[in-house]
Amino acid sequence: MKKFLSIILTVALIAALAACGGTEDNAGGGAEGGNEESTELVVGASNVPHAEILEQAKPILAEQGIDLTIETFQDYVVPNQALESGELDANYFQHIPYLESQMAEHGYEFEVAGAIHIEPIGVYSKKYKSLDELPDGATIIMSSSVPDHGRILSMLEAEGLITLKEGIEKTKATIEDIVENEKNLDFQTEYEAALLPQIYNNDEGDAVLINSNYAIDAGLNPLEDAIALEEQESPYANVIAVNKGDKDNEAIQALVEVLHSAEIQEYILEQYEGAVVPVTE
Repeated sequence: MKKFLSIILTVALIAALAACGGTEDNAGGGAEGGNEESTELVVGASNVPHAEILEQAKPILAEQGIDLTIETFQDYVVPNQALESGELDANYFQHIPYLESQMAEHGYEFEVAGAIHIEPIGVYSKKYKSLDELPDGATIIMSSSVPDHGRILSMLEAEGLITLKEGIEKTKATIEDIVENEKNLDFQTEYEAALLPQIYNNDEGDAVLINSNYAIDAGLNPLEDAIALEEQESPYANVIAVNKGDKDNEAIQALVEVLHSAEIQEYILEQYEGAVVPVTE
């Protein structure tokens, strides 16, 4: 009987030691996996080209332990609201003059983590093949976004259609700053930027000014379909915006570094063929 009990105790001891050993191995594996937990980074973006560019950066960031989640937006208002509320870690959809105007208007405390690309704005028309063909009194339809007005008016001034007030800061110019308008162009500015491609397709007005991201998203090719295109030396770089104090966050810095990489720059150039131009500042 004692011998039998001894055997049972021995077997029980071996089983217990085996169980402990197995638990130690599993815990070690779990601990190792725990040390490799990824950092989640949530970025808001316009569908095209911003979200498409971020998709290319996603696997590169994953190799660095950063899990990039992309939230897409169709307008220019909500992404900044979502950034301020903390729903987003960053957003990528706006150029610097628009960002500055939104900060001034709403009191947002944002900062630029990095400039990524420029989208030359274009003039589109189903009636005319060049700006020279625009008739006297032609209707020019443009975005209701005031920060885009200076951009558009500067472009039209460069094309010789209008003259702006001397000494005016071009990025802040408005319709009221036009001092010469030989063709008596009629500027209509009450349209949401996202609706401009549809307005163009409906053949409304004589010419429509469309941001490249909306043009591309609607199947237009700015290089082929626009009758005039903004110069690529534009100061309107699209940026990664973050809340103040987050610029030096390691995940944010990694995101900007990847977006500035040769791989992503080559993708932008090949994918958009000049309709979107990468920058590295």
